[in-house]
Amino acid sequence: MNAYLVISALGKDRPGIVNDLSKAVLHYGGNITDSRMSVLGGEFALILMIAGTTNAIEDIERQLPSLGDQLGMTIIAKRTDQGAKTPGVLPYSLEVVAMDHPGIVHEVANFLSGRGINIESLETATYPAAHTGTPMFSLEMTIGIPASGAIAQFREAFMNFCDERNLDAVLRPVK
Repeated sequence: MNAYLVISALGKDRPGIVNDLSKAVLHYGGNITDSRMSVLGGEFALILMIAGTTNAIEDIERQLPSLGDQLGMTIIAKRTDQGAKTPGVLPYSLEVVAMDHPGIVHEVANFLSGRGINIESLETATYPAAHTGTPMFSLEMTIGIPASGAIAQFREAFMNFCDERNLDAVLRPVK
């Protein structure tokens, strides 16, 4: 496996999409090494990283337009490399829950970006609070905190940031 391809696809949700896509990847000699998939509204969205020989990746790339038509999906692809973990970075899990309001993702991302902290994964959701039905927002992310920094100082600054915005937060190392 010496070539890599990232595929992003979006289309109307229905049973069998993952089966059809994974079957096509396998048929052309690719291997799904990483993926994220979700139903958002009535749409199914996914991102796949595929590894394979250069010929296999080229075959998959050639088949994507017809596969997209066949599945009723918009598919885009980009060549990439295997990637590597950033040295000197500590993985942390960050969770935020609050009453839903615009700007939460931006405020948290801006806080982290301003401190040179990379967001490695991010998932959000809205839901009604139990008993009251109040619109709630949850955010879960994995971040990479530079090991050269003081974790205790970052934690204190982040918790103060959250307290000022009425965000409940948990920050803990990834095991």
